[in-house]
Amino acid sequence: MQGTHRRLLTVDETAAELGLKPKTIRQKIWRREIEYQKIGGAIRIRADVVDRLIAESTVPALAR
Repeated sequence: MQGTHRRLLTVDETAAELGLKPKTIRQKIWRREIEYQKIGGAIRIRADVVDRLIAESTVPALAR
């Protein structure tokens, strides 16, 4: 994939990015609520997956 930069985050980095505990991220992985990559024994989450999770979880403000 020429020209694309894919950032892979650890569980701890993902938790910090989302303001959650690493245990919560591991539970979401175990329940298959978050896409992840398994490279050897290491679990990594793509940064675009985190961005999409934030976008999908956004609750819009009420128009007044």
